[in-house]
This record gives sequence, structure tokens and C-alpha cells, in this order.
Amino acid sequence: MTRKNDDGTIHITRHVTEESIQKKAVVYDHDEDGHYDTISAFIKSVRGSDPNAAVYWLAKMLYAGEDPRFIARRLIILASEDIGNADPRALTLAVSALGAVEFVGMPEARIILAQATTYLATAPKSNASYKAIEDATGDIKEGRTLPVPKHLRDTSYRGAKELGHEGYKYAHDYEGHFVDQEYAPTSKRYYLPTDQGYEETIKKRLERWQRMRTEAENKEASS
Repeated sequence: MTRKNDDGTIHITRHVTEESIQKKAVVYDHDEDGHYDTISAFIKSVRGSDPNAAVYWLAKMLYAGEDPRFIARRLIILASEDIGNADPRALTLAVSALGAVEFVGMPEARIILAQATTYLATAPKSNASYKAIEDATGDIKEGRTLPVPKHLRDTSYRGAKELGHEGYKYAHDYEGHFVDQEYAPTSKRYYLPTDQGYEETIKKRLERWQRMRTEAENKEASS
């Protein structure tokens, strides 16, 4: 029981509060530095592949009363931005975690968030997809817009052929479901997969397709 002061008032301190609710207070203001610093440490720990640090910051946020849905949404963004195609399952798991968190609620939602956090922290990392959209968007913002090649334009309306909208090659009609044709009037490469996780497989596939393009171009040039 908290005793009154001489003037009849009761002074509530952190210690008194902790004793009354049997819970230690943590420095965590939802709209101030404590909030932003902790979520920053959490995301950077997952990105840096440290599941132990990530789980600690997760526990701190949940203990302080952070909205578990906010954490789940941040994990979804991270799954695409920092993992991407190095492990395509990461985004699926993160999205599923958000649905599960909303369905189950606290306190059990902490278990779901812990699973998602540790999975993403230990997944191979790549920001190649993120860099690709940033680079492409940058080109468009700077005015480097490209016309759609005529063979890729819509042919469903009357007069399309008269406008030259023809010549498209249907990839599934060709060996390996691949055919060399221009899809954008530029040789710039935006998506540069790394050798991390599944992206190594994607990188090899793109390299094989590039060899097939080169062979087709050489064959056409010699004919």
C-alpha cells in the first residue's frame, strides 16, 4: 500500500507503479524516440541475420504494448526489401503471420511473430528486387520513358493491325517456353540477382536465356 504524504497527496513513482502491477517498466514511448529506436534495431537485426538480437527487440516491443500488427506489417516489407527472391517463401510466411496475428491476438500472437522473425532473420538476403524497382522508377522520374514496341501493343480492338500492332511471338510456342524478342527498347538491366539462396538459380536461368538471345541474334545476322 502506498502511503500518503504529509499534505495528504500520494506520489506515484515508477517503482510504485511496477509494484502495483507486478511488471517492470521499459523506456518505450509509442510516438517518440523509444518507439522508433526499438523498431529500427529490430529491423536492422533481422536484416543483419541475427535472430537472437531480433527476438530480444521483438520481446521488448511486445512487453511495452506495441501493436503486434504493426510489427507484422514491418516484417512483410522487410521480406520483400531485404530477402526478396533469395527466399521467395519469406514474403508468403510474413503475410501469413499478419493474418495469424490478427486472428489469434495477444498474448499468443507473440509466438507467431517469433517464428516469422527468426525465419526471416536466418533466411538468405538480397535487395536486388528493391534496387530494381528503385532504379526503374528513377529513370522514369528523370524523363527516360520508353514507347511500347508495336508487337507488344494491344491487338484486341478493330484497326490494331493497321496500326502495326502485330508480330508478337508467343513464348509457349517455342522450345523451353522462351523466344528472343524485344520487350523494351533498352539494353539496361534493372534486376541483377545475387548468388544468395534461390536467386542463384534465377541468375543462372537469366544467363542461359541471355546465351540463347545471343545465339539467335548471331544466327539472324549470318542469314
